[in-house]
Amino acid sequence: MAETAAVHAYGEGVPCWVDARLPDVEAGKRFYGGLFGWTFHAVHDDSVWAFLDGEPVAELAPKRDGRLPTVWTVHFATPDITALVGRIRAAGGQVITPPEQVGTLGTAALATDPEGAVLGLWQPGTRRGFGRRHVAGAFTWAQLYARDVSVAESFYGHVFHQALFGPGAAPDFGRAALSEVFPPEMPPHFLVHFAVPDLRGALRTVQELGGRVQALPFGASYGHVAVVTDDQGASFALLQREWLGRTSAPSGP
Repeated sequence: MAETAAVHAYGEGVPCWVDARLPDVEAGKRFYGGLFGWTFHAVHDDSVWAFLDGEPVAELAPKRDGRLPTVWTVHFATPDITALVGRIRAAGGQVITPPEQVGTLGTAALATDPEGAVLGLWQPGTRRGFGRRHVAGAFTWAQLYARDVSVAESFYGHVFHQALFGPGAAPDFGRAALSEVFPPEMPPHFLVHFAVPDLRGALRTVQELGGRVQALPFGASYGHVAVVTDDQGASFALLQREWLGRTSAPSGP
């Protein structure tokens, strides 16, 4: 369901922000501006925020170390990042970057679950999270691909107090076994999904902009999905929740 979330208070465990760490932010602006119609404004430390219809939807940041992967990261909201970091450690996860204040915007940390999937943590200050989500060109889903789904359910259920999998769970998060889409040797990871109204057209645009298709459209419980990379190698997914009267997904770009 489409939502404007400029003043939305994100509950704990709800995906509230996404960012991409890229070798070339200017190239990222060209790619994602061409794909989603985003506009950009500088914010801090050479990073830019992406805007859709005047509302913030994502961040592009320079990758400081060439040895690090070029990736999209999903950030989960929390009212108490220190307590959340403690639960992550107690449940078998690791903290990559301890809580650090980002000016007046909020406090951020980076962690992994027991299988190594990376997740961001965000305690809001003046920036609560997405200004828009669940609309074309904005975040709409985060899928965790795990080696052992039961381990993931136990870990995330503990650290987020069942906010992800319990009664009234967050609607923007799912989990699946790696083998359902990716080969089992692929590391566990989160896959950020952006909504598109025309999946086949979006795949053509990705390729025209220099990206590539990793996984052709497939059906999921939450819509039809294709996995792609941008022109710098960062993977993400395109999600079309309805096929506008079609009875099946197209078989390719």
